[in-house]
Amino acid sequence: MLFRSLAVTALLLFAAPALAGEIVPYDAARLGEAQASGDPILLHVTAPWCPTCKAQHPIISDLASDPANPDLLVLEIDFDTQKDVLRQFNVRQQSTLIAFRGAEERGRAAGITDRQAIAALLDQTR
Repeated sequence: MLFRSLAVTALLLFAAPALAGEIVPYDAARLGEAQASGDPILLHVTAPWCPTCKAQHPIISDLASDPANPDLLVLEIDFDTQKDVLRQFNVRQQSTLIAFRGAEERGRAAGITDRQAIAALLDQTR
C-alpha cells in the first residue's frame, strides 16, 4: 500500500507537460501560466456531438505538432459542461477558436474547418 501511494505521488510530481500537438482539457491554472510566460495559446470550444468540432480536431492537432508551433498550448473547453468558462471568454457557440499570445487575444473564429484559415488564426499567436 505504501509503495502504491509513493508511486502515485511520484507520477503526480513528475507528470510531463503537454507534448507538442497534444490537445489538453481546459485548466485555468495552466492557462494563467502560459499567459504569464507570453506563450502562444489556442482555446478550442468543442462539444462531443458537434460535427464541425470533430472536423477541427485533427487539423488543430496536426498544426499544433508542426515545428512552426513548438510552444503552442491547445486547451479544449467543453461547450456543454463549462458554461462559466464560456461566459469568461464571451463564447456563444461550439467550434469557437480563440488565439492568444500571452494574455492578449489575437483572434477568434467560429465554425471554420479550412486548414489554411485555422493556420492563419494560429499565425496570429506569434
